[in-house]
Amino acid sequence: METVQTAPRTDPGAPPLPAARGPLSAAVLTALHRPAPALLSPPPLDDPSDPWGEDVQLALYVCYELHYRGFAGVDDAWEWSPPLLALRGRLERAFLAALRDEVGEPPPLADVLADLLVEPPDGDGPSRHLLTAGTRQQAREYLAHRSLYHLKEADPQMWAVPRLPNPAKAALVAVQYDEYGAGRPERAHAELFAGMMADFGLDPAYGAYLDAVPAPALAVVNTMSLFGLHRSLRAALVGQFAAVEITSPPGAARLAAAFERLGASPRGTLFYREHVLADAVHEQLVRHTVVDPLLTRPSDCPAPEIAFGALAYARAEDRLADHLLAAWRSGTGSLRTPLPPEEPEEPGRRAERAEGARR
Repeated sequence: METVQTAPRTDPGAPPLPAARGPLSAAVLTALHRPAPALLSPPPLDDPSDPWGEDVQLALYVCYELHYRGFAGVDDAWEWSPPLLALRGRLERAFLAALRDEVGEPPPLADVLADLLVEPPDGDGPSRHLLTAGTRQQAREYLAHRSLYHLKEADPQMWAVPRLPNPAKAALVAVQYDEYGAGRPERAHAELFAGMMADFGLDPAYGAYLDAVPAPALAVVNTMSLFGLHRSLRAALVGQFAAVEITSPPGAARLAAAFERLGASPRGTLFYREHVLADAVHEQLVRHTVVDPLLTRPSDCPAPEIAFGALAYARAEDRLADHLLAAWRSGTGSLRTPLPPEEPEEPGRRAERAEGARR
């Protein structure tokens, strides 16, 4: 059978490959340095012992990223390489089993959604810490963690569009239209996030902090990609999307206030101020025009699987929150490698740098 020939990536917007964190990620990364198709170096044959660990999560993230921007110098044909897909499948099965173990038997979907709508009065989390006691350096770390998703915000959820029936499909597209700027490219949420990063003296280039971000942050993004890239998990992706839209507005309001307290300019709070308003509307749209129609067709998107997706995403987020708070409260950094100190810049220079990096 003839193989489709492609050229190595030369797109300057594609990030470089990261460093390996164990034998599984090493097998993936070693292969990607070669032209496709090529054989993988034999990875360990046993199932991964720690699906939440650095090695598995990085290997999964790199495999998934081939379906998004890819990597500089990596042949695009690796996206559908059978040996790589076989290894990815092993990692996915282990990670999905770990997610199902964390969630257990999901409660009724109505109860799950109702719980998501209520914030506990004694709640704790990174946004509350940053608002009341966080430092500017901790805010910068937080943005580095979140950059792996928010610089491609809404992309994983787009996989659901061709897999849903109308009218849920049309409603989801309406929400996604807002995520991508509602016809104004400069208002796309990924662009707003890049501007916020620059305001905090961070590199807004796509994937710039992949080597620095630890497994808990990778797992949050991998959960979305796992659900998005499998038609059999489309209901779980709907649940993930519902969870993030329902829970986002209060946290976004706290983060906007926290960043303003920490010296952000209006550009440095715009992303979260935008989400306070947008996600309050999106929450209603997702629940009533995406989820509710699907419940009339349980064979397409079973309610227990929607509930599982929402709860699995919440568990991944909880793990990241625990990691951040444990590091910050102990006075240590939350990244694998510390961020360089923030350098003073002339007014307007950060905005120019953000715009240049996103072109």
